[in-house]
Amino acid sequence: MQCKLLVLDVDGTLLNDQKEITQRTHAALLKAQQMGVHIVLASGRPTKGVQPLAEALELNHYGGFILSYNGGQIINAQTGELLFEKRINPEMIPYLYRKANENGFTIFTYHQDFILTNDPHNPHVQEEAALNKMRIIGTDKFIEAVDFSPCKCILTSDDGEALRGLENHWKRRLDGVLEAFLTEDYFLEVAPHFINKGNTLAVLMEMLKVSTEEVVAIGDGVADVSMLQLAGTGVAMGNARDSVKACADLTTLPNTMDGVAVAIEKAILASIRPADVPLDQLNARSKHALMGNLGIQYTYASEDRVEATMPVDERTRQPFGILHGGATLALAETVAGMGSMILAKPDEIVVGMQVSGNHVSSAHEGDTVRAVGTIIHKGRSSHVWNVDVFTSTDKLVSSVRVVNSILKKK
Repeated sequence: MQCKLLVLDVDGTLLNDQKEITQRTHAALLKAQQMGVHIVLASGRPTKGVQPLAEALELNHYGGFILSYNGGQIINAQTGELLFEKRINPEMIPYLYRKANENGFTIFTYHQDFILTNDPHNPHVQEEAALNKMRIIGTDKFIEAVDFSPCKCILTSDDGEALRGLENHWKRRLDGVLEAFLTEDYFLEVAPHFINKGNTLAVLMEMLKVSTEEVVAIGDGVADVSMLQLAGTGVAMGNARDSVKACADLTTLPNTMDGVAVAIEKAILASIRPADVPLDQLNARSKHALMGNLGIQYTYASEDRVEATMPVDERTRQPFGILHGGATLALAETVAGMGSMILAKPDEIVVGMQVSGNHVSSAHEGDTVRAVGTIIHKGRSSHVWNVDVFTSTDKLVSSVRVVNSILKKK
């Protein structure tokens, strides 16, 4: 089945070691969205720390989602609507704080645009604040300061064995009350009961009526295992621990080698057929782009033929009421660009190189013209398209030649 939902962990997966989305990964994710795939960024970060990445990937335009706090919240990236949330009962804070103190651990939580902690100088707390662009507020009255219901609390220490011991204790002691799990060797996270990436992803899938077979999940950490096992296709990063890889269906390259892009190209983009291209969604998303401003609408797409329509109105006519030649060329480039995008391999991008047209007759205001693009040359480095534009009575208006350059992603 075609992938409808692509779920991505952020740190160690989507981002490389410099905390960047590479150009190749960015291009692959945009193309996946253009092909109708909805992206979910599933992260242990707070929502504030994920939102800039969602904006960079244009999830707000393509109907994506943010699954933050390791499942504590689901946000519709397009509308900003909070779709799901579960928080820790504040009555548990004194107990968590006491256990942190007994073990010499730093404790912190998130609220609004700041991190609240009993040790503002802890390097892990400072790193977390910098990563999510949040302020740090230190307090020696942590219990009183947490006058809200947190999405999660984190205990941090460089003594990984001690954290692991407390994790094992809490899995028994807090079973049915809270979830406790190591997300890093130095982070022991405490979340509301039921909350992990897999359980919250299941909630989102139910909302969207998406089946497990239509979900691809990619991650590298222990916190990602639940969603890798839930997805129809679970992909572990090459930099993941062996225990995580054992829970996945596939393993891709590390995050330092565009592992996410490689996985998307192989598991998603390579399997999308032209008939699967969601023309209605592409038309809707182009509402404020050039084609949308000109009223261009895709109507048909296959491997060797693409069609679109455009009205002859105040946007596309000359002052005397006939179709503008420049609008005709824009229509032809739109059709040929779509065709080359369909034909391009997953690791290729399309760049318009040349367009030339012969205008043989006119179309008048009030008519709707139809462009039919057919490929006449498919080379490794270029595509040549012939695009004929007809009136509603099938009179030929223009014949346009479009050349697209095909480049490898870097």
